[in-house]
Amino acid sequence: MSAGRLRVAALISGRGSNLKALLDAAADPACPFEIVHVFSNRPDAGGLAHAAAAGVPATVIDHKLFASREAFDMALDDALAAVRPDVVAFAGFMRILTNAFVERWRGKAVNIHPSLLPLFKGLHPQRQALAAGVAVSGCTVHWVTPGVDEGPVIARAEVPVLHGDTEDALAARILVEEHRLYPRALAMIASGAARFPEG
Repeated sequence: MSAGRLRVAALISGRGSNLKALLDAAADPACPFEIVHVFSNRPDAGGLAHAAAAGVPATVIDHKLFASREAFDMALDDALAAVRPDVVAFAGFMRILTNAFVERWRGKAVNIHPSLLPLFKGLHPQRQALAAGVAVSGCTVHWVTPGVDEGPVIARAEVPVLHGDTEDALAARILVEEHRLYPRALAMIASGAARFPEG
């Protein structure tokens, strides 16, 4: 790991395909960011294997072991603070976090969402896109703010909606673009090309 790379902590809940894309990108010494730690709220998350394969430390903070959302968020906040990341990258992290947590990491937390935000926020965005009859969908990397999928956009990638598309087929094509877009967005942050808009 070279000095000066953007230090990224990744949050996952599942298979971790976006995490793997970030790890693969960071394996290149020329990459301007590195994944310094992976956190999962699920002990059975498949993405933990990607972290292990890449030699990146990982910690499980099982949300089921906490009495409240606030208690889980405090534990996650403490664990992140100990790692001192420059950016926290949500990579398939399926938890709605408290406003206090989001404000604590304001301007440092990013997420990727499988729609062209501000369209189709929340769950099942591909289903929403198909129901709306749009010709183009895609994915968006955005800063995390208290409103779900409402933060300022960093980068987008478009994916055409094809005749006869199913939710799964569209999701699979969008995922290919997610794996390209997320590393590019983190590189933009590392270079200063993308900054959280203050004020």
